[in-house]
Amino acid sequence: MVQKFKQHVVCSLYFLEGRKLLLACSGGLDSVVLAHLCDASDLDFALAHCNFKLRDGESDGDEEFVRELASILEVDVFVTHFETNKYADEQHLSMQMAARELRYKWFDDLLKSQGYDYMLTAHHADDSLETFLINLSRGTGVEGLSGIPKVNKNIVRPLLPFSRDEILEFAKLEGMSWREDSSNASTKYLRNKIRHEIVPILKELSPSFLQNFINTQHHLGQTNDLVNNHLNELKSRLFQQGDGEVRIQIVELQKLHPLDAYLYGLFHSYGFTEWNDVKDLLIAESGKQVFSKTHRLLKDRHHLILAEILTKNNGTYSIHMDETLNETPIKIRLEEVETFEKQTQNVVFLDKEKLIFPLILRSWEKGDYFYPFGMQGKKKLSKFFKDEKMDLISKERQWLLCSNDKIVWVVGKRADERFKVEDSTEKIVKITWLT
Repeated sequence: MVQKFKQHVVCSLYFLEGRKLLLACSGGLDSVVLAHLCDASDLDFALAHCNFKLRDGESDGDEEFVRELASILEVDVFVTHFETNKYADEQHLSMQMAARELRYKWFDDLLKSQGYDYMLTAHHADDSLETFLINLSRGTGVEGLSGIPKVNKNIVRPLLPFSRDEILEFAKLEGMSWREDSSNASTKYLRNKIRHEIVPILKELSPSFLQNFINTQHHLGQTNDLVNNHLNELKSRLFQQGDGEVRIQIVELQKLHPLDAYLYGLFHSYGFTEWNDVKDLLIAESGKQVFSKTHRLLKDRHHLILAEILTKNNGTYSIHMDETLNETPIKIRLEEVETFEKQTQNVVFLDKEKLIFPLILRSWEKGDYFYPFGMQGKKKLSKFFKDEKMDLISKERQWLLCSNDKIVWVVGKRADERFKVEDSTEKIVKITWLT
């Protein structure tokens, strides 16, 4: 197995050689074998162990075992303790999900703080089969059926080509010791139920079932790569990047067939799950929206607008003369100048004597109105926004600069006529939006 592992690293994981690696080690069979294989392959690695404090003395015993293993292999070891029960309650998560979140956040922090390049985990072929069956039972696309990825950003799984039986046989042959997690025997967890009750039947039906699955999964992975390449090319053509949003022409989406599959491929990575609602947006009235936990899709005339959900900022910010607002959603600079220049979308010139300081930066509210520069009479902002063909998301992100209760500048759009520079103006204020 050592030779097979070395060959796998050379052929498929060559980027690990010469890099600093962290190995997630629970003390169980799989991670112990991975540690010994990395040692035999002369890889530069350290161990990282999480004590979740879930199994009374067993958890502390696992920690002690991993510390001893690190001493035997003469590698560094990092250990952390978690209050997993408390975290699960606070975040309303299952114990397994809480442990997963805590573990991977710590791994990520450790990689960055200690200067390691990759995180190694001991997932193997049987783990990938179990994940496939879990995803299949819940409903999934090709990506979910492709199993556990060999490389996912900076997380690498070197044991995926190996079965649980191979790993166990190697460990016994080498006389290794490891820790048994008593919770792995319980079938109250879905993964354990699949592991102990379903997978053995599948292997009994066909002795080569696991190898056939590995081959099939390889083909599915390649198919998924083809799909993703096509979708990425499509996104580069259809997704028009704007100021914090993406605009997609509806007529172009409607040309795609099969439409349901394309909508899933284009938008599922943004967390959307209600596909009938997404499809209905194509023929909905302007202003209709569909939300995921992180993003929203807005129908706006002839486009869908994709944007990250941002917490609406209802705060106000004061700004004085000769000051630049940096710690605000947008950066504004005020300065007194001698000469008047042409105004642009990002720069306006106002009569200082007409202003009351400090000026106030705030988001727009229903009922706001101003006197648009170059026009006579006032205009409601809602009407101004409509004339400017601003979509709902742009309206929500619009900021106003005000003098007392009067709008001085619809930032980036139009200044107010009441504060313009005239022949009688003695002091000029230049206001710049630093985009």
